[in-house]
Amino acid sequence: MKPAERALSNRKAFEVIQNQSNDSASRVNLFKVANRYYNMNLLNDYKETVNAVLKKSVESRDSISLSKAYDYLGDYYQKESFPDSAFLFYNKSEKIYSLKNDFVKLAQVRLNKASLQFSAGDYYGSEKNVFNALNSTKHIKNNDITYDSYNLLGVLYNEQGDYDKALEFHEKAVTSIDDNYIPVEFQSKATSLNNIGVVYLNKQDYLNAEKSFKEGLRQRLVNKQKPIVYAMLLDNLGYAKFKMKDTSGLPKLFYKSLKIRDSLQLTAGIIASKLHLSEYYIANNDKVKGLQYLKEVLATAKKSGNARNVLVALKQLSVLEPQKASVYSKSYIRINDSLQKAERKMGDKFTRIEYETDQVINENQALSMQNRTLFYVFSILCLIGLFFYSYKSQQIKHRELIFRQQQQVANEDIYNLMIQQQNQIEGIRINEKKRVAQELHDGVLSRMFGLRMSLDSINQINDDDASKKRTVYLDELKNIEQDIREISHDLSKEKSELINNFVTILDKLLEDQKRNFETCLTVAIDRAIKWENIENAKKINIYRIIQEALQNSNKYAKAQKIDIVLKKQKNTLVLTIIDDGIGFNIRQSKKGIGLQNIQYRIKECNGKFEINSDTNGTVITIIFPIKPNKHNLKNYDV
Repeated sequence: MKPAERALSNRKAFEVIQNQSNDSASRVNLFKVANRYYNMNLLNDYKETVNAVLKKSVESRDSISLSKAYDYLGDYYQKESFPDSAFLFYNKSEKIYSLKNDFVKLAQVRLNKASLQFSAGDYYGSEKNVFNALNSTKHIKNNDITYDSYNLLGVLYNEQGDYDKALEFHEKAVTSIDDNYIPVEFQSKATSLNNIGVVYLNKQDYLNAEKSFKEGLRQRLVNKQKPIVYAMLLDNLGYAKFKMKDTSGLPKLFYKSLKIRDSLQLTAGIIASKLHLSEYYIANNDKVKGLQYLKEVLATAKKSGNARNVLVALKQLSVLEPQKASVYSKSYIRINDSLQKAERKMGDKFTRIEYETDQVINENQALSMQNRTLFYVFSILCLIGLFFYSYKSQQIKHRELIFRQQQQVANEDIYNLMIQQQNQIEGIRINEKKRVAQELHDGVLSRMFGLRMSLDSINQINDDDASKKRTVYLDELKNIEQDIREISHDLSKEKSELINNFVTILDKLLEDQKRNFETCLTVAIDRAIKWENIENAKKINIYRIIQEALQNSNKYAKAQKIDIVLKKQKNTLVLTIIDDGIGFNIRQSKKGIGLQNIQYRIKECNGKFEINSDTNGTVITIIFPIKPNKHNLKNYDV
């Protein structure tokens, strides 16, 4: 069956199951549909199906299906490269598996969390979750999880430079392989032999590395069942030979590996192969070819957002091209700092997710205990009498209502409060406009219409001069009547939308500026900007930047005129603020708190800015991307 036919068949199955009654069989079948979508790499359909079964699980209070749905959503976000969201859902799933004592699934979800933490550079958190996974299954024979745990620990310790410990766990991984639990076609042994060889490479024990890679290549059908592992073994074997100055099979091994990785579109693998080819050709005095591969690595790494490989390429380029060494070094330092900050931020986020999830569980348990206590009190009061029952019942309802109100208030943020306030103001304005419109229409227009009818009847007198004058008056009255009608209609018309109230809030800031300062303020805002599609944090930062710029102009610039232009250009918002004040020295003012605040907010929005200032005035131009990037690190300029 063709992929399109399989997808259509799966969609029909989903629609049939979705309309069935919400029982355990229908939820199991929905998971089967989700699995098919995942295997077809139709991730949006996969997510839709998982959300459907999640909703059914909540409605039926099926905690087993609920934990499985959370687990599936974690897989979705991991596949889509949203590690924080994946970690959140894995964490939710883990809590339910723990309560249900489902140790196998508990261990697997902890391994998933550990993999996310390892990829984000949170090695301590990753190590902790791997050992938690092993503890979950210490009384259960499950070599699948045991192998994955030992393998991840070996990779983790290798990354930290603890090579002896890395070898210890990789050897344990090989020992734990059992064909009854891990299918042979997974090529687990070949994978571990490759990992062991990599550790020996890092230890500069190239002879043992070569032996390990060769043994991995001797594994039956590894080239067909696991071409990814096969390509790694070829490339690493070539590199071990190169380090031992053994030229047999070189550079053929590198090119063979690169061809496989190209065919599979393995970006990280392609980068690794080209790095080895670059090093090989440079060592063989072919600097031109080596430099060519190195620049290809840099371009590919930038495009894929692989910051670590960008750093490797920059480091080697600074040696090969000393005339550009300072430029490469600056880029290296900038990217390395950004990478460390991103890793720390992601590690903190993982910790915060675990803490907040535990906190919610504790609060739910406390609330559950409180509800049980209230129920017991309620039951006792029922026995005492109807009066006390009624009184206590009302008291409990009132207490619950206050609790819900306090919880709702606590969850509101500053921006939503501003929106709510502006909605109230706008509602009052609309009601007032309607009232004025009604007064104009029912009062003034009626009287003027009567006056026009009277003049029209008088106009029957056959006096030419009088008739001409009356005609002029009548025409004028008709014009006035039309003007008032148009005003009435305009006042009655409500705005179709408030653009998420952001423009209205911004208008109030600008009105305050005009009212409180003599400076001539000119504003041009592109009203076609879809503010509802722009995140609140970015809108608040734009508001604060304009507020800060106006304050600086009022306080220091002595400006007579300020121009503010906010418009959309392709996938960006461009904010330009111009004043004709006395200007300032940009270099001396960089340490000022006002300019630092603006720079910080622009950085928060991933924006770019430019300031030009002289005695004729100041021009600030800021560009914000409308759509946030998936990755924090990409598009590095050298």
